[in-house]
This record gives sequence, C-alpha cells and structure tokens, in this order.
Amino acid sequence: MARLNVTLDRQTYAELEKQARQLKKPCTRIAREILVEGLARRTATERREKLAADYRAGRADARAILRDLESPQWELLDDEEA
Repeated sequence: MARLNVTLDRQTYAELEKQARQLKKPCTRIAREILVEGLARRTATERREKLAADYRAGRADARAILRDLESPQWELLDDEEA
C-alpha cells in the first residue's frame, strides 16, 4: 500500500475521531473509507457531467446512454411506489 501524509485542521480531525469512535474503527480506516467514497462520488459526477455535455453537443449515442443510465432509477422509483 502507498502511504499518504495528510494534515487536518482541528475541527476536521475531531469529526474524524468522532466517527471512528462511533464506528469502533481506527481513524486511519475511516479516513481511507471516506477517501474511497469521495473519489467514487467524484468519478460518478464527472461521468454525469461529461454525458450531459455530450448530450448538449448532440453526440449521437448520448441519448441512448442517458436512457440506459436513467432507466434503473425509474425502475427503482416504480418499485418503491408499488
């Protein structure tokens, strides 16, 4: 594994410690989980933004891709309403 040295302000570190205590996990594990979740969220956001830009630019396959991405969401909404 690679190592990363990060300096946190007091408030951020206090929040990290608080979560670690609540979850009964080491601070380093919580920090790693937060980074992984944040990176995944950022990647998903970038993908959605690129798709939206492609759609606005008239990319031929953008509409089909958008429909594929949205369809599971609509299915989930339909399941919740049932």
